Amino acid sequence: MNELPQQLANGLILGAMYGLIAIGYTMVYGIVQLINFAHGEIFMIGGFGAFTITLWMPSSTPLLALIPLMLVFGIICSVTVGVAAERFAYRPLRGAPRLAPLITAIGLSLFLQQLVWWKYPDAKKDITFPQFSGDPIGILGANINRNDLFILIAAPLCMIALGWFVNKTRSGRGMQATAQDPDTAKLMGINTDRIIVMAFAIGAAFAAVAAIGYALHFGQIGFKMGFLMGLKAFTAAVLGGIGNIYGAMLGGIVLGLAEALSTGYIDQIPGLEQFGAQTWANVWAFALLILFLLFRPQGMLGERVADRA
Repeated sequence: MNELPQQLANGLILGAMYGLIAIGYTMVYGIVQLINFAHGEIFMIGGFGAFTITLWMPSSTPLLALIPLMLVFGIICSVTVGVAAERFAYRPLRGAPRLAPLITAIGLSLFLQQLVWWKYPDAKKDITFPQFSGDPIGILGANINRNDLFILIAAPLCMIALGWFVNKTRSGRGMQATAQDPDTAKLMGINTDRIIVMAFAIGAAFAAVAAIGYALHFGQIGFKMGFLMGLKAFTAAVLGGIGNIYGAMLGGIVLGLAEALSTGYIDQIPGLEQFGAQTWANVWAFALLILFLLFRPQGMLGERVADRA
C-alpha cells in the first residue's frame, strides 16, 4: 500500500498521454466515421518537430525557455501533416466504401514512419530528448519527476480549452451538428469540410502536446514511437466510448492506471511474478480492451460528442 500513491501517479501520467492522443481518434470518428490509424505517426511527427527546435537553438538555452517553442513548432508540424492527410488522402475517399479509407490510413501510417526514418537526421536510432534536472517533487505521497509536470499540467488545460470550444463557440456547435447529421448541417449553412479539417487539426495539436510529454517522460523519441502509442490511444478511445471527447480522456486515464497497477502489483502475487514485467504492460492493456468489447462495447460513457449538444 505504500507504493499505491506512486503507482497512481504513474498511471495518471501515462493516462494523460493516452487520453490526449485518443481525442484525435475520437473527434475524427465522431464526425466522419473514420478510424485514422495514421494518427500515431502524427503524434510521432509532433515529437520530432519539437526536438528540431533544440537543434536550432544554442545549447545553453534553458529547457524551460524551449518548451513554448517546442509546443508551437511541434503543433505546427502535426497540424500540417494532419490537415494534409485529410485533404489529399481522406477527402477524395469520403464517399468510398469504409474499407478504402481504412487501408489508406494504414498505408499513410507506414509512409510517414518510413519518411521520418529516411529523411530526419539520426532517426534510424532513438534520439535523446532534453530533460529537466533536479530531484523529484513529493505530491500526496508520490514522487513526481519534474519532466512529468508538463503532461500533468497540459492535459487538464487542453481538456478545459476543448470543452469550452465545443460547447461555447460557433465552430464548436457546428462541429456537434456535423457529427450528429452532416447533411442537415449543410442545409443549415455549416461548412462541413471546414469542420472536418478543424477536427483533424485539433486532434493533431493534442497529439503534439502528448508527444512532448512522452519525450520528457521517457527521455527519447524514435520513428517507431507512434505505433504502440497510437494503438493504446485507440484502445483508450474505445474504452471511453468512441466519438466522445470526454470519454477519450477517461479511457486514457483508466488504461494508464490499469497498466501502472498491473505492472506494479501482479509480480507480488505468488506464481505470477513473470507477468508483472514491463513487457507485459501492453498485454494487460489490450486484455482490458477485449473485456470491454465483450461486456460493454459502447465504452464507459458511450455517447458521441454530438449527443452532448
